[in-house]
Amino acid sequence: MTKGYISIGSNIDKDVHIPASLIALERIFGKLIISDVYESEPVGFAGDAFYNLVVGFESDLEVKDVARQLRQIELDNGRTRDSQKFSSRTLDLDLILYGDLIINDGRLQIPRDEIEHYAFVLEPLAACAPDLKHPVSHLSYAELWKKFDKTDLKQKRTTPTWALTK
Repeated sequence: MTKGYISIGSNIDKDVHIPASLIALERIFGKLIISDVYESEPVGFAGDAFYNLVVGFESDLEVKDVARQLRQIELDNGRTRDSQKFSSRTLDLDLILYGDLIINDGRLQIPRDEIEHYAFVLEPLAACAPDLKHPVSHLSYAELWKKFDKTDLKQKRTTPTWALTK
């Protein structure tokens, strides 16, 4: 079994799409490790605030099969294939880590650069896997979060009603 982590984000009907994604992920992977939820301002465009979180799971699927499953969950939740990187979205599921794999194959990049560049990915990852080490830098996610420049941090921990039962 390989341990993986998925970054989840939504700013369109987020109280519908994020819980639906968690149910779908649990159906595929079984028990999940679910970080706290963070509300953050959009990066690179104007729009509604996002909910972001990170989910840990274990699977014996090949990495490309995991990525295909995530794309299908996004599509099932109204995501369109032509959506732009910096735009509002119903659901964004990014496989950010999968074991110690290091891959840069077209759309599949692991570990995702976003881990070290965006607080909305790093903070929840550091919270749910603080001692896990980045496969390239070999620093723990707690260390990376401690070093992260929080000067203009535009996110806060929140507890949506659906998260009260997780």
